[in-house]
Amino acid sequence: MDKEALYEKLARHLDQGMVGAPLSPSLMGILEIMFTEEEAEIACRLPLENKTLPELQALMPDRAETLEVALAGMARNGTVYTGQKPGRERKYRLLPTVVGFAEAPYWAGLDTEKARRLAPLWIRYRNEGFGSELARGVPTVRVIPIDHALGKKSEILPFDKLREQMGALSFFAVSKCPCRQMMAYVGKGCGHSLENCLHFGDMGRYVVEQGMGREISRDEAIAILEEADREGLVHAVENLSGYLSMICNCCACCCVFLQTQRLHSLKMISSSSYAASVDAEACIGCGTCEGRCPVEAIAVGEGQKAGVDRAKCIGCGVCTPTCPAQALSLARREQVTPPPDVAEFFTRRYKAPLS
Repeated sequence: MDKEALYEKLARHLDQGMVGAPLSPSLMGILEIMFTEEEAEIACRLPLENKTLPELQALMPDRAETLEVALAGMARNGTVYTGQKPGRERKYRLLPTVVGFAEAPYWAGLDTEKARRLAPLWIRYRNEGFGSELARGVPTVRVIPIDHALGKKSEILPFDKLREQMGALSFFAVSKCPCRQMMAYVGKGCGHSLENCLHFGDMGRYVVEQGMGREISRDEAIAILEEADREGLVHAVENLSGYLSMICNCCACCCVFLQTQRLHSLKMISSSSYAASVDAEACIGCGTCEGRCPVEAIAVGEGQKAGVDRAKCIGCGVCTPTCPAQALSLARREQVTPPPDVAEFFTRRYKAPLS
């Protein structure tokens, strides 16, 4: 098989994942950087679900003797997930685009030639079908509101209780934000902090084991979220009910989800169950909230009072912590849509038409 056909085959294999990889010129460039030809041949035969080494050797008997070493190298490179629970065999799987080999070269925060070469390709790929893929059928991520922004604590819905969910987790890790690094490498970076990409459980262990991040405590993770609130970053998690393996802290200027949603009018990110609400009597019309809103849903209008476009508002609560008059809070929407379970998520994505 010639080189171009090999990487096209790999692209089509990756496109079968929950988050696919639409074929495009930028994707072909990305794959050639991320996978050697030998690794691409292995990846074309790797499942997207966890398998033990003996299971994979049975699938690839011609590579049985060298497969373990190859998989270890691909794991360090960020194209293969591997993990081992106590008393069990180590397992492997091919990583998808997101969460996976799109972010892995950036999690450690190292300024490398590979990271710099990949950055413009990933940014162009957003416009070549990848943005539409992330939004297809159902957005892949969901906004989680910050607790202090909610007017009545009794109104916090079970799937929005972020701190409670984190209390049930067993492992915490932090790495550097891929989106902000990519934009910085093309001369469009921002001043927001980098070390606030949170990972939990098995994915957290993988990130630490491969040197892509560091282990932290639950308290440290909460402190990172609190600092993200102060910076005006949006908390985003997987759009799946009862599942939490990561929290992104996103800025509108760099985030693949927020930026692509704004530029291409795609539904890239599911709103929370809340919307910003302004106490008109308390509002002093200073415009602080307008400047912080990541989706341009707030504007100071007539009478020098802030107004909210509820259709645009994603319910993140970024507007609330720096309001000098404490005139802003989050109020529960009239219609609440809970995040889908895994079965519904898969069904909605796979039944949606390909872009």
